[in-house]
Amino acid sequence: MKLWNKKMAGVSTVLAMSLFLAACSGNNDDAADTPDAGSDGSDGDNPSEEQVEIVYASGVDVTGATDILIEAFEKENPNIKITRREMPADTGASHDQYVTMFSSQSAEIDVFDADVIWPAEFAQAQYALELDRFIEADGINMDDYFPGTVASGNFNGRQYAMPKYTDAGLLFYRSDIVETPPATWDELFEMAGELQGEAGTEFGYLMQANQYEGMVTNAVEFIAAYGGQIVNENNEVVVNSPETVAGITKMVEFVNSDFVPSNILSFQETETNNAWIGGQSVFARNWPYMQSTSNDEEVSEIAGNVGFSVLPSGDATSAATLGGWMSMINRYTEYPEEAWEFVSFMSGPEGQKISAVEGGRAPTIEALYDDEEVKAAATLFANEEFVATLQNAVPRPVSPIYPEISDIMQVELSRALTGEITPEEAAANMQEQIEAAMAE
Repeated sequence: MKLWNKKMAGVSTVLAMSLFLAACSGNNDDAADTPDAGSDGSDGDNPSEEQVEIVYASGVDVTGATDILIEAFEKENPNIKITRREMPADTGASHDQYVTMFSSQSAEIDVFDADVIWPAEFAQAQYALELDRFIEADGINMDDYFPGTVASGNFNGRQYAMPKYTDAGLLFYRSDIVETPPATWDELFEMAGELQGEAGTEFGYLMQANQYEGMVTNAVEFIAAYGGQIVNENNEVVVNSPETVAGITKMVEFVNSDFVPSNILSFQETETNNAWIGGQSVFARNWPYMQSTSNDEEVSEIAGNVGFSVLPSGDATSAATLGGWMSMINRYTEYPEEAWEFVSFMSGPEGQKISAVEGGRAPTIEALYDDEEVKAAATLFANEEFVATLQNAVPRPVSPIYPEISDIMQVELSRALTGEITPEEAAANMQEQIEAAMAE
């Protein structure tokens, strides 16, 4: 490492100067009898290596996987010490703390975990270090990762974040009621209506329709399934399209159907989970964690009667909104090479396997789903439907102003869901407002 070489050079200079002065003084015999010592008093044959400290900021981890990962890295890289800084569990609070630090060009942290919706914002603001030169030098093949996870960390053609672990929306269904899950949104609409009331259920379908970020993830899935986009790969706003309108229209149909709760507009993930494990619905859209709560006999009334599949297809494809976390490097770090060593370990096969086996976190490297230890770590990891969902996962708009885009989408989509405006008007309004926000 860079600092190790500097220290070695310094040690060599001191030794050379000592020998030169000893020779000039004529005390060669005494010098020959004196043990050769390093500048720190250690045996000169084993000079001490200066250790670089990397401060790593990440969220709360109740599994202990992060500590195990750090220990494994330090064992392989004894010249790099990782000091962990725990960030707030509230991702919004973590985001704001990072912005405060990076906007003042602080180097107090070197590596940090980032929500998949942050990289473009941090790249645009020049808070994050570009990683392309490191990726190329190490010969890392980004095609080994799920496409959506790579796209989330890419801005203007440059990679600013490495995929760490991932998440994506799933369709849950009552396996004691449903024999074969629906392949399309139209089939789901029909089955939810027909099967509502079976086995004591009250509803046919549950989703997240409250005006918050979770509603945006549902909308992105509908829009992508019908071939629409919000912002394309060229950072152009393309939301006002027939495909997007078709996706919004289908979402409106579900929200206003007779088989969802009358208060569906107040549903977030927690409400969905609680109603689902209470046995109230035939189908539900939620994140993979609900597979665990569904089969927890202490809290779930439907344990053993739950299946899951990829979300239904629209006119174009099946799409699940991407969730998960990335690893990034502070642009102002004093140790970019050492920071990269840690990032590449965490996001590489060894680090991701530790996160999967010890922490139950879904890898972003597809080949790890063939690893027997990974498959044994969680039921989901051995399920082909889940892997297919991750392959089809689509990121939310990759934009440096994503928080503003999300706010605009929440307002206009909510207006469409309540019938205040049409899906066509919602798409047109979003186009105009997002373009204006990006122009600023």
